[in-house]
Amino acid sequence: MGHHHHHGHEHHDHSDTKNLATAFFLNLIFTIIEIIGGLWTNSVAILADAIHDLGDSLSLGLAWYLQNVSKKDPSSSFTYGYRRFSLLGAILTALILIIGGLIVIYESVPRLIHMEETNAGGMIGLAILGILVNGLAVWRTRSGKSMNEQMVSWHLLEDVLGWVAVLIGALIMFFFDAPFIDPILSIGITLWVMYNVVHQLIKAVKIVLQAAPDEIDQVEIRTALLDLRGVDAVHHLHLWSLDGLKVIMSVHVQTSMRGDLASLQSLKADIRARLHSFGIDHVTIEMEAEGEIVEKCV
Repeated sequence: MGHHHHHGHEHHDHSDTKNLATAFFLNLIFTIIEIIGGLWTNSVAILADAIHDLGDSLSLGLAWYLQNVSKKDPSSSFTYGYRRFSLLGAILTALILIIGGLIVIYESVPRLIHMEETNAGGMIGLAILGILVNGLAVWRTRSGKSMNEQMVSWHLLEDVLGWVAVLIGALIMFFFDAPFIDPILSIGITLWVMYNVVHQLIKAVKIVLQAAPDEIDQVEIRTALLDLRGVDAVHHLHLWSLDGLKVIMSVHVQTSMRGDLASLQSLKADIRARLHSFGIDHVTIEMEAEGEIVEKCV
């Protein structure tokens, strides 16, 4: 049974890097089309998206590379393994996007004052292509479990929404003289992207800072452990997440059981089973007798 589970995990691991690779190549090719198209149509909204997409391409390449690194087995320098490298990908991606977003806003604001004509027909064509290409990439990464894939999937979804906005704006400009729509669109798209990216960035940083996972209730865990026969007290309870997926815990359990090793091992097995039901993947249990002096971790 154990072996089978491991095999399934390997399969998933392979698919996430493949999804990121597909998204990377789609994005890179499309970014080039977009830069040419933005200059051809004189659309700051399309150029804004091109800058954003260039950032996306860089970060997708990085995410793909770091997702691969994160698969490596633990080593003597990285005893917990390399899972956090995929988080590093998420954080760097977010920073690239925030910088790109600020550049776009800086470029778009003057266009509100000095309006310029755009080639609305060309914009419509590019927007439809953008929706199709980015839609395909979203579909490939949407099922991703890792923080890295989720961050990437967010970007691609924002790209699709950005293109939907460009398409609507271009249709309006095609029929009416409203060049101000272009810079307004680019500012709107950028603010929406940045809002979501910052939200994801905070989540990734909290994991790196070893914050306890939000979805696990420590009070509930404590109560569940104290309910077990043989557990007198629980302290030094530490919870953290390796990469937003795998939860690790260490705990000191005080017991008055004076039994042999086998009965202590059976108590440990009960504790592990109880913790697994909370979604904790790996736990280190320190058993101690009453009055035993234990060094504090922090």
